[in-house]
Amino acid sequence: MAKSIFKRRSETGAEMSFIDHLEALRWHIMRALMAILIGAVVVFVKMDFFFGKVVMGPANKDFITYRVLCKFSHWVGMGDAMCMDEINLKLISTQMSSQFMMSFTIAFVGGFIIAFPYVFWEFWKFIRPALTEKEIKKTGGMIFWVSLLFFTGVAFGYYLIAPYTVNFFASYTLSPMIANTFTVADYIDNIVSLVVGAGVLFQLPLAVYFLAKIGLVTAQFLRTYRKFAVVVILILAAVITPPDVLSQLIVTVPLWFLYEISISIAARVNKKDEFLVKPTDEWS
Repeated sequence: MAKSIFKRRSETGAEMSFIDHLEALRWHIMRALMAILIGAVVVFVKMDFFFGKVVMGPANKDFITYRVLCKFSHWVGMGDAMCMDEINLKLISTQMSSQFMMSFTIAFVGGFIIAFPYVFWEFWKFIRPALTEKEIKKTGGMIFWVSLLFFTGVAFGYYLIAPYTVNFFASYTLSPMIANTFTVADYIDNIVSLVVGAGVLFQLPLAVYFLAKIGLVTAQFLRTYRKFAVVVILILAAVITPPDVLSQLIVTVPLWFLYEISISIAARVNKKDEFLVKPTDEWS
């Protein structure tokens, strides 16, 4: 079982005090923020590209997702069923400093995504001394898997969820008398929430692994509430995608797959725990 995080030892082998822990944590945070800052500077210098091509990409009819789905629709004989019409999206800025502040938001979020592996590595360096040798061996490759899942989620959010969401809300109206005009801040906030949120969502298997290890989640619990999870996933897919089955499946299947992987991970953890406690139960 892991040692308390406040019973770590320094590189010299001496047990660290609470103040020493705070000092170590401060330097981990400082180095992580420095990495984010470096990434943010890169994004800020290339702001024309990151805003025009990356952030505004899902609002462009020529976005790669729209082109690929349109070609796929023709290939399977569905005609233009999955092709996007011209996206009627108009953005305005209602505050004098709004566009300037949005540049910093884009730069910071972009810097965080770029520096994520290093940021997590700093976090892991702080946590690692509190683990036992056995736990360290079991968590080998943690940085790789966390980063891989995060970037996969970011790509999923950017290339699939964000385009459908932008297209849906840009075209949805209660009445032809109402024109959709959004602020640039609102648009960027939604893109950031969808992309970073998907990156965090794809950490579900790892989160379930640790929750199962400490006994807060079991495979049986996840199986019991599977039908509710599937309904939520289907509703989410139906809201953000066009009204055709294939588009909804493109969003639904990966999320459902993540949930099923989480059940399998929890089952393996529960099985190992039962195997470890069984001899004790027999002697009791």
